[in-house]
Amino acid sequence: MGIEILGLPLMYYIAMVVKVLVAFVFVLLTVAYATYAERKIIGHMQVRLGPMRTGWHGLLQPIADGVKLFFKEEIIPSQASTFAFLIAPLIALIPAFITFAVIPFGGTIEIAGYKIPLQVAAYYDTAAGQVFDVNVGVLYVLAMSSLGVYGIVLAGWASNSKYSLMGGLRASAQMISYELSAGLSIIAVFMLSGTLSLTKIVELQSGLGGFEWYIFKQPLAAFIFFICSLAEINRTPFDLPEAETELVSGFCTEYSSMKYAMFFMAEYANMVTVCALTATLFLGGWNGPLATAIPLLGPVYFVAKVYFLMFACMWIRATLPRYRYDQLMHLGWKVFIPVALLNIVVTGIIGFFI
Repeated sequence: MGIEILGLPLMYYIAMVVKVLVAFVFVLLTVAYATYAERKIIGHMQVRLGPMRTGWHGLLQPIADGVKLFFKEEIIPSQASTFAFLIAPLIALIPAFITFAVIPFGGTIEIAGYKIPLQVAAYYDTAAGQVFDVNVGVLYVLAMSSLGVYGIVLAGWASNSKYSLMGGLRASAQMISYELSAGLSIIAVFMLSGTLSLTKIVELQSGLGGFEWYIFKQPLAAFIFFICSLAEINRTPFDLPEAETELVSGFCTEYSSMKYAMFFMAEYANMVTVCALTATLFLGGWNGPLATAIPLLGPVYFVAKVYFLMFACMWIRATLPRYRYDQLMHLGWKVFIPVALLNIVVTGIIGFFI
């Protein structure tokens, strides 16, 4: 028998550490180079070149930006609430990273006779012969994404600046408005799958050669969820909490150095998580041709879907202007919520007769 610790094999702990490191490094590198990719993509869409001077075609630009921000002067306003001012960037950043723990980025692989599910918060029970994960994974994601807005609100209040406070208030109102629509939209997915487990939701989309995706059954829900998620993470055209033309830089106006960088790391990490969750719920997750037969294809399909959705986010930013605040609230309360409720009713009626 192999070595066991607290009743679990040593391979379980090794696999867990490796999965945490892989997920963390993936999100961190994606966040770093998403800033570069966005500047290049939007540049080419606007007939510009984007970053070109730092490394070949500007490939070292994220590193240069990180070094610059790390060595910039750290400024704390004299009238700020110091503790809340310092802790706010962490409150925004940490939930953005830990949300990724419940998202399956592949199937189950076998190493040295031990089966390892490619999901951080999951393990394979040899006795039961199945994978166990967080069976309310979607609720966990929604809960963690809701925590991030506290960092933004706290930053706006603690800065003791009218611009920052206005940005924080806008962020809280926007989160309340659009999280309701996003939550209602994915109820249709739960009605189809009968589970809140992200692993099982992905497995249920594995038919038809890996193309039995819920986006074909619930295109309206997928559209509402993706757009509402953009509003939740303050992406253009819903970037009212920052709104440089009105509020200087919104909730992070008074921040500098790495604390300023942490807010933008949180925004891009949230974008990665939102795209990963959309891919999981509506695009079959890691499913695709031969993904079941060749397990290592699963992560490739998953990453490709995530990057495609991130490209869509950048395309939207390059194309659409920012909404006015009244338009933002009108879209959330008078359009998305009624349509999401109607979609639930229609899904229920169709499910009852079929």
